[in-house]
Amino acid sequence: MTNKLKPLSVEDRFAIEDLCARYAWTLDTGDPDGFAECFTPDALMMEEVFDDPDIWRGRDQIRRCAEHYKNVPNFPGRQHHLSQLMLDGNSEECAARSYAFVTECQGNPPYILRFAGYYEDKLVKLDGRWYFKERLVRLWEGPALKDFPGQSGVRPARPRPPELVIKK
Repeated sequence: MTNKLKPLSVEDRFAIEDLCARYAWTLDTGDPDGFAECFTPDALMMEEVFDDPDIWRGRDQIRRCAEHYKNVPNFPGRQHHLSQLMLDGNSEECAARSYAFVTECQGNPPYILRFAGYYEDKLVKLDGRWYFKERLVRLWEGPALKDFPGQSGVRPARPRPPELVIKK
């Protein structure tokens, strides 16, 4: 007899929402260690925003990702927002999709919208806690819009602004 996994519970859903909030809060308040703790030790995070995707593997590299953003001069004041979280999985692992946008709150209002896109995630529960196993960050373009007439589904080339060049 096989051991059937339980469906996602209400508690699991709340815990995943808390994970998403912790991800944004730690990134936006300059906490690289807290940010890295949102991921499994062997996680993958990829941002497909510029010509060359940024790929970070493992907590140490993911921590460096957060340190990079912490040191970008115009990053303080940004807020990462997530909405319309869709989950599909069970009590041990699930896939998630959600809309993402980033505001830039610097100086006097009105503030600007810096990013509009989406997350595609793979999450796992380890020792009773949910973590990102894989997080893909994408702009709202290309593959997301491929089913519309006139849309190729190809991600357009986008050069990286100088302040976001990752120092190795």
